[in-house]
Amino acid sequence: MDLLSSLKMAWQSLIANKMRSFLTMLGVIIGVGAVIAMVALSQGTASGITSRISSMGSNLLTVSAGGSSGPIRGISTSKLTNGDVEAIKNLPLVKYVAAESSINSATIAIGSSTWTTTVDGTAPELMTIKSWDTVQGTFFTASDVDSVNRVAVLGSTVVTNLFADGSSPLGQVIKINGLSFNVVGVLSTKGSSGRDDPDDIIYIPLSTAQQRLLGSTTVKTINVQGTSEEGLTSLKEYISTLLRQRHRLAATADDDFYVRDMAEILATLEDTTKMLTFLLGGIAGVSLLVGGIGIMNIMLVSVTERTREIGIRMAIGATTRAILTQFIIEALLLCFIGGIIGVLMGWGTSELLSMFAGLTMKVEAWLVAVSMGFAVMIGLFFGYYPARKAANLNPIDALRFE
Repeated sequence: MDLLSSLKMAWQSLIANKMRSFLTMLGVIIGVGAVIAMVALSQGTASGITSRISSMGSNLLTVSAGGSSGPIRGISTSKLTNGDVEAIKNLPLVKYVAAESSINSATIAIGSSTWTTTVDGTAPELMTIKSWDTVQGTFFTASDVDSVNRVAVLGSTVVTNLFADGSSPLGQVIKINGLSFNVVGVLSTKGSSGRDDPDDIIYIPLSTAQQRLLGSTTVKTINVQGTSEEGLTSLKEYISTLLRQRHRLAATADDDFYVRDMAEILATLEDTTKMLTFLLGGIAGVSLLVGGIGIMNIMLVSVTERTREIGIRMAIGATTRAILTQFIIEALLLCFIGGIIGVLMGWGTSELLSMFAGLTMKVEAWLVAVSMGFAVMIGLFFGYYPARKAANLNPIDALRFE
């Protein structure tokens, strides 16, 4: 009997018991769907975080206050100052430097419209470091920083919520915590990564933020872009040596600051997400294994129910190979159809979670291919024993079976 005939008979056998076939496939459906949804969540989250870190700039070091001294690591009363920023600018291997001091949950108002967002005081070099351009107007200049001008550049999310009528924000006067600022530019859209929206921000000159809103000359973060990736290690050492000298730290004292290399963070993140992907995929794969056991169980029941049929087919000339092929095809067909439904369910679940839960999901072609391949392998592995049992039946005993 050829393969096409075996496939046709397997299909007829499955549709003859529709409910039992569906319940048998259910384990595979849930397993494949769970694998796709869980791995898509892991991949999407990793992709979102990676793109967020990459958007911070290339060849980048970030310097923040707080070191390992004190009872709790990372807690420190130390401060980074404008003097530290100027000193770092004069180091070798430095291309750009941009300090930041932010005001979280600042209240923004224009007319009857209000919005709460982050206001970040910084320098014009930050946009060069982040490769971020304006789509309307311009970013503020070094002259605005020197003159402590009250000018602001808005992220696209802020524009959408403050200017819902579609009017141009350029030249408009907004209030930030009650203080008037003139809008001089609108940034291009970066795109949100799940719940993290880089476009929900307002940039103002660092000097203005310090003197008008914060009342402090300290900075929270110093972004340092090196001239090359190869020189980052040396630059990191230069910065550490400089700040220890400026902060008058004893040789045995711990740093009261820390310097982070974005490339190192990204590499660590990639390793972590790979482990997370394997873990989530493995957990979901257990349900596929359980589905395979269910298929073997039902196939054994099917062999018992169809013993006389098998005996009749053998009596009229069906070979052991033909019987084996038919039952293996039935198992493979169950897993293949279940796998397709599982892929659709996993894909749909990913889309729903992305739309309504704000999660970043990423379903890739390799994930679908691996899931389907694993489902077919489950069918082949767990379908072989029942198929072999059917093929090895004695025709005479099978015909006598009641």
